[in-house]
Amino acid sequence: MYIDDSNKNEDSDAIKTFIRQNSFGILINQTQGKPWGTHIPLELETNKAGEEVLFGHIAKANPQWKDFENNNTVLAIFQGPHSYISSSWYDHENVPTWNYIAVHVYGKIKILEGDDVLYLLKKLVDKYEAGSENPVRIEELSQKTMRQVNGLVAFEIAIEDIQAVHKLSQNRDDKNYNAIISKLESKKDANSAMIAQEMRKLRE
Repeated sequence: MYIDDSNKNEDSDAIKTFIRQNSFGILINQTQGKPWGTHIPLELETNKAGEEVLFGHIAKANPQWKDFENNNTVLAIFQGPHSYISSSWYDHENVPTWNYIAVHVYGKIKILEGDDVLYLLKKLVDKYEAGSENPVRIEELSQKTMRQVNGLVAFEIAIEDIQAVHKLSQNRDDKNYNAIISKLESKKDANSAMIAQEMRKLRE
């Protein structure tokens, strides 16, 4: 994706944390000759070989997986908070803009089978059930329930490139930068509050 040099995020640890915290992403490839996207959890994990990869699964009824072998290059998009920035907040005339955080991960996808599928599903369920009062455990589900796994196609993505942007008004002087933060905080919506928080962290 296009990223202005001033908005590039090259902090590897921060990028990985962002992916894990915003893991409901979009998987994009070419399917049946046209761009195809599916909204799914894409988990940044270490596979059994010790490699850092993205794990995920889609419904077998989704034709997207049928093109994984013919063209295994895919794009995973992770979107974070975003907010409109009004130029009325500045002390000078300018145009409005938008602040946002996003990560694009490019890689090669391969279909998983057998025990690797259960390994993936266990990691996924354990992560999201961790805060549940009565957590579901894959290993405790009945054979009848687990037959639903046959309707899934699991995969892992070997990461080749990560592009991360945090467009947070880095080009503004301190006076206007702080004015933007103040206006965002006054809007009292979650996205604006998170962008304001990230802006504060950037100039701590």
